[in-house]
Amino acid sequence: MRTASLAPRVAGLALLSASLAFTVSPRAQTTIALGIGTQNTTTNTVTGGIVLKELGLLEKHLPKTGKYAGVKYNISWQNATSGPPITNGMMADNIQIGMMGDYPLLVNGATGQATGNETQLVAVIAYNAVGGGNGIVVPKDSPYYELGDLKGKTVSVPFGSAAHGMMLQALQSRGLPATFWNLVSQSPEVGSTNLQEKRIDAHGDFVPFAELLPFRGIARKIYDGAETGQPTFHGVVVRKDFGEKYPEIVVAYIKAMMEANEWLRKNPKEAAEKIASWTRIDKEVAYIFLGPGGIHTLDPTIKPRWVEALKADYGVLKKLNMIKDLDIAAWVNDSYVRSAYQESGLDYGAQLASFSNYVVRGKDPVCGTAVSRPEESGQIWVRGGDILPFSSAACTLAGVKQLTAEGKQLDAVYLVDRTLGIKVFADAAFYTLGGDPKKPRITPYLLKRDAEADAGKNGGKLAGYAEALAAAGSAER
Repeated sequence: MRTASLAPRVAGLALLSASLAFTVSPRAQTTIALGIGTQNTTTNTVTGGIVLKELGLLEKHLPKTGKYAGVKYNISWQNATSGPPITNGMMADNIQIGMMGDYPLLVNGATGQATGNETQLVAVIAYNAVGGGNGIVVPKDSPYYELGDLKGKTVSVPFGSAAHGMMLQALQSRGLPATFWNLVSQSPEVGSTNLQEKRIDAHGDFVPFAELLPFRGIARKIYDGAETGQPTFHGVVVRKDFGEKYPEIVVAYIKAMMEANEWLRKNPKEAAEKIASWTRIDKEVAYIFLGPGGIHTLDPTIKPRWVEALKADYGVLKKLNMIKDLDIAAWVNDSYVRSAYQESGLDYGAQLASFSNYVVRGKDPVCGTAVSRPEESGQIWVRGGDILPFSSAACTLAGVKQLTAEGKQLDAVYLVDRTLGIKVFADAAFYTLGGDPKKPRITPYLLKRDAEADAGKNGGKLAGYAEALAAAGSAER
């Protein structure tokens, strides 16, 4: 009887024990796969990709509470040299978050809507409000100096890239046919080699190659995207199904990118050096894009002006039957970046309305004045030392002479193009020397055409770097 009476109790205890064991056992771990398509050598995407990876910023911001408690993130960083491979990865659902330039972004959105693998544009990484960054280069000793010189010539460009779109737009804006030149598709690496071996007459490319090749002494830029006056930018696209399922992850990614932007702005010299070590893009080139007054502005907001630019870009591609239908209104989704700003305690509306970039500041060590007009400023990167600010082109070149006389080596000298308003390497610029020959006014330009126009209009003299440098000792400062 006793044994019989204990049986129900034993059974009850066994059930209670099993119940307790289930209650205290750890939750089965969920793994979320997150593929991120990056373009490490495309300098104005670095704060959306390689910087996050190397500084561990994404892991810092990924959600770890609530429905994400105990979640394991399997992050796959997938680097590509252009946008189309990233789009392919997103269509196959191997990549959930990708980054690319304006024209590839449009193709990404249209391809997604056409195939049932919808994506959405959720943030911008960096922009130039007038199109600076894309460009066309020729061999350094080429007789060609502007786009019109390339009629009937063999020109290469990565098809489907932002640079390709710029070139299509340049032809359409001039009323020129697609047959104006013999256009072939080549990657930056192949185009660079063929340019050096003079198998092609010119090469069109996106950031940073139109600056990188001249910096390395391989080429000379004859056309800059700023001549189009049409904004250019690189942005972030997310698979729509992934964003709807894991909105907190998309917001976390954007917050990580915002922190990367701040890190770069606070440490531009260190950031350029680290980016160079991570990407093999020269630090001086990274700096011309992302340093103070750089060609590109870091800003994740999706400004109405960018949406209008996308509509115009879409029209360029549609006219050439190079893109499927795209509902841009349904594709652009700024709710994630708005949430990132709100959670960070920042004013999205104020940033949306702003087009300002951080600029060159400080005291000119040669002319002894404060840098009060950043659009006329210059900088000298002293090898093994600081990046020094200067108040004008004349003072900058005088600084070059002074520093070299002291036996110092210089990594780069930066000036601002007077017509296009973008940063240029001083040794690759053209100059106008005007005013009193004993104290000439020195004005830098990226394009020979613009320097010639200034010289003709103001009675000045066209000059190269060496001649401008020689004149700088007595220049008006």
